[in-house]
Amino acid sequence: MAAVLAKILGVIGRLMIGAGVLILLFVAYQLWGTGLQTQAAQNDLRTEFDQQLAEARAQADAAGSTTTSTTTEPVAPVSTLPDGTAENPGDLGRPAEEADLGIQWGDPIGRILIDKIGVDFVYIEGVELSLLQDGPGHFPETSFPGQPGNAALAGHRTTFMAPFNRIDELSAGDLVQVETVQGTFTYEVMAQPDGLGHRIVGPDAIEITEDKGDDRLTLMACHPKYSAAQRIVVEAKLVGNPAAKTKASEPGDRTELPSLGEGGDAEAQQLLASGDPAARLPALLWSAAALAAIFVAWLLGHLWRKARWPVYLVSLPIVGLLLWHAFEWINRALPGAY
Repeated sequence: MAAVLAKILGVIGRLMIGAGVLILLFVAYQLWGTGLQTQAAQNDLRTEFDQQLAEARAQADAAGSTTTSTTTEPVAPVSTLPDGTAENPGDLGRPAEEADLGIQWGDPIGRILIDKIGVDFVYIEGVELSLLQDGPGHFPETSFPGQPGNAALAGHRTTFMAPFNRIDELSAGDLVQVETVQGTFTYEVMAQPDGLGHRIVGPDAIEITEDKGDDRLTLMACHPKYSAAQRIVVEAKLVGNPAAKTKASEPGDRTELPSLGEGGDAEAQQLLASGDPAARLPALLWSAAALAAIFVAWLLGHLWRKARWPVYLVSLPIVGLLLWHAFEWINRALPGAY
């Protein structure tokens, strides 16, 4: 009886150790693995955005644009040409009032640089979790950065390269730059009532994306780090005059989510903290496949004791690939990819 009990406890112990290892691997995936995905996406987005800038410059040159930049001099180079040369493009010949730039959700629409905290990301249109894994996202129901009104961006703080990881370090007067096809724009961080450069709000504080009667940039992320219980908000005022306002974006082929429509900002903020229901089934299937592969590898190693380690080595890449996909879908299904 004692031997049977010891054997049962041994099996339970090994299962708990295995579960602990899987949990640690998933945490490692969240903190570092997601960054690999974002880096690859950012590389593609930068190429696409550089093409947009090149086309805007060509159009400006063709039109013989003589307008000057409406913002202060940039604090750092904000554009990298295909040959690696860094330059400030200045005014790119801004589209006329209510022009349609043809922006769809998931498209790269600008570049944000915050020299103080090392931020240099291409941001995209849309704030769903499936989009934010590529980089910071723009709330579709708010103004575009550089244009009149309140332009709001959201980004992760601990996963997917954590673009807004250090926005709590920003102080009043710090500069934030955005580069779009309309030009380069500088924002100055505003002091909050307590004197800090940020404030903490609840997850349902949709007023932070509303128009405040001025031209500002609102940066938002989950707070505290590793949690989606609250939101950290940094607000910055535009230095100089805004560009012409253009038409709002349209839901595109890159996302199957419908337009947020009226009250969309509230729904968008909820999407930041809630998991993707569509990811639950793939997460379950990939997890089952990964666990099945682990079991088969263990069983073969148990049956072929002399070839145990070769079996494990052959199984390792297969199990690793299945676990990677399982972690990817689990991360999307869980509430709050921080």
